[in-house]
Amino acid sequence: MSRNHPDHRSPGQILVTAAEIDDIVARLGREISVDYADRHPILISLLKGGVVFLADLIRHLTIPHHIEFMRVSSYESTRSKGAVRIISDLDTSIDGRDILLVEDVIDTGMTLAYIVDMLRLRNPGSLEVCALLRKRVTPRRAGIPIRYLGHEIPDTFVVGYGLDHDENYRNLPFIAALDPGLGR
Repeated sequence: MSRNHPDHRSPGQILVTAAEIDDIVARLGREISVDYADRHPILISLLKGGVVFLADLIRHLTIPHHIEFMRVSSYESTRSKGAVRIISDLDTSIDGRDILLVEDVIDTGMTLAYIVDMLRLRNPGSLEVCALLRKRVTPRRAGIPIRYLGHEIPDTFVVGYGLDHDENYRNLPFIAALDPGLGR
């Protein structure tokens, strides 16, 4: 089935089309490949939402790299709980390694700040962030610079391209704002 197949019904307004996602991911892959040309970074994805983005991103990399996963929880339905819970941690040491944290969407920035602080305690050689999406009103108070940013979106709950609501809509080839009537 093609990524633009008409049977993919949107649960709300489409904010980023499949074609736009393809362009964004290709651009990010080129930028990362140039910046890490003489290095061998570990790309860390936060599960589950970031896995689709990571899978597409690594197809655009022209550099050697490793991947790792962490699973964290900070959401309850469509709202951030404010507390981060590590469900599954890294399987390998990042001491002295170049780390690229690959994030699907930055909402409040608090989960990202927590993960970045935790990873810094593990003494990486470098630590940068690559985010597919950032909400336009995301507070900058978290103070985490985003080295590679794909696209800014409105402050709304989004689904598709790996992002879910109660484990639904991950398979959509685009990113859509979740209709408030569906998020209850």
